[in-house]
Amino acid sequence: MATLYRVEVIYDGACFGCGENNQRGLKMRFLDQGGESVCEYEVPAEYQSWRGLVHGGVIALMLDEAVGWAGWHSGHPGLTGKLEVRYRQPLRIGERVRVVGRVERIRRSLVYAVSHIERLDDGARIADATATLMEAPAIVT
Repeated sequence: MATLYRVEVIYDGACFGCGENNQRGLKMRFLDQGGESVCEYEVPAEYQSWRGLVHGGVIALMLDEAVGWAGWHSGHPGLTGKLEVRYRQPLRIGERVRVVGRVERIRRSLVYAVSHIERLDDGARIADATATLMEAPAIVT
């Protein structure tokens, strides 16, 4: 017997990655820029891993936020069903980055998206990800 769940995507400002009302969150703000969702960002020092380096889980979170916002901005919001991250080089505390997400294709209720993080000063790629989102109705409160 299978249980089916109906989930609505509700933005209420409390998201750990992008919520402006979450005092402990990252407060990332993504803008729709012609088919890409973009955020320029500097990770706060409290999310350090080894000395001077941003924790890899925070990097994965940033990539997940980018694909989520890409889905939202494209009119296909959803929940991440799969996120595959490739770490290319360390991100240092204090480095400003550009985080970019883009929907590549949609198949039925699945949204296939990609994201990456690049350093602003030299354009070097820090990490990238591929994701599959499960499309869900969106509500803004």
